[in-house]
Amino acid sequence: MRAWVVWSAGLLAYIVAVLDRTTLGVSGLEAAERFNAPPAVLSTFVVLQVIVYALAQVPAGLLLDRVGSRIMIATGGSLMATGQLALAFTESLPAAVAARAILGLGDAFTFISVLRLVPLWFSEPRIPLVSQLTGICGQLGQVLSALPFLSLLAGSGWRTAYVSVTALGVISVVLALALVKNTPSGKSAPSAAMGVKATLSSVKTVWLRPGTRLGFFTHMGTQFSVTVFALMWGVPYLLVAQGISRASAGILLSISTAAAIASGIVIGIFTGRHPHRRSRVVLGIVVSNALIWAVVLALPGPAPMWLLVLLIVVISVGGPGSMVGFDFARTFNPAKILGTAQGIVNMGGFIASLLVMQAMGMIMNAAGGYTFESFRMAWTVQYVIWILAGAAILITRAKARRTIGDIDESKYLLEFFDEPRDERRLAG
Repeated sequence: MRAWVVWSAGLLAYIVAVLDRTTLGVSGLEAAERFNAPPAVLSTFVVLQVIVYALAQVPAGLLLDRVGSRIMIATGGSLMATGQLALAFTESLPAAVAARAILGLGDAFTFISVLRLVPLWFSEPRIPLVSQLTGICGQLGQVLSALPFLSLLAGSGWRTAYVSVTALGVISVVLALALVKNTPSGKSAPSAAMGVKATLSSVKTVWLRPGTRLGFFTHMGTQFSVTVFALMWGVPYLLVAQGISRASAGILLSISTAAAIASGIVIGIFTGRHPHRRSRVVLGIVVSNALIWAVVLALPGPAPMWLLVLLIVVISVGGPGSMVGFDFARTFNPAKILGTAQGIVNMGGFIASLLVMQAMGMIMNAAGGYTFESFRMAWTVQYVIWILAGAAILITRAKARRTIGDIDESKYLLEFFDEPRDERRLAG
């Protein structure tokens, strides 16, 4: 029971982080009006947040390995609340951009810190499922942004909506400080201080493990499409290009969360029982995402509602699919540097997301703004990432299998894992 209490307090912080992350996505048109920002500027507004998030992943992972989850979660929550409060009151574009950058930094501290609690508090058979539950339940934050936040925005205005989100962030920080413990003993394992050269060498060592790179490209190929949709261009696309109402757009985002939760449970159970099939699950998700977008973008006009629902459901599976990348990191790296490995993996999808978001904004700006044709043209840039990530997954999977074959199995297992297991199967 204690493990679930600790995990739940961390999970609340992650739910608030997802809420904070997606508020600008559902208020994109209001933000464009409030800050007088055209599509290219508005996309840069969000891309900076994601750049900060992505670039902070490795430093955040190194800090996590040193100070533990409790301090990192509380610090991240405090930064995000500060950013949202500033955004609530400013009408200056530069100040708003700075506020989102602060939010991105706090967001970077949160998820990997919550995820690191899982292998420290739960038994080995439960880890894949609880890890999936962490990712998918965190997406309840998207429901909060799509329904109550959007309702506050429409009914009470920008300032009230963003101040309310700030208050929820403060509550999550207080609960994290009160309830989260780094380990069942309450203390993290001591970590020796490292200089800059040693730190860079450690990061390089983690990256050179094929299993880490497999996790990185897994995260990249599965996560970015639904992230771009939820974080930036989904609601404007549904309202302008597809011509649906704001209420219907909110419902579709809620369907996205429900689909992520349902598929995440299935993926968690399946990958826990069949670790040798993990990469096949990932590749299936990448291919299905590319196919459903091809069908929608091939239409000469707005898609029927049933097809939009199907699009949302299919791309939403990418969220829990990306969690498999963290499982690769966990099974190919020692626990003492797991935070660093998870930080590297978490960069994959967000680097892809920021590139796609910025490219879409530039394409739409050049194509005349928010129109059906400009959106259709912009969404095609996703295929560059899918091709790159798919090829990289196949290459790194093969390298991971060869690496395992070249290492003395008993020594490898004693050094890296809690109990013996067939690592040729874990290579995916």
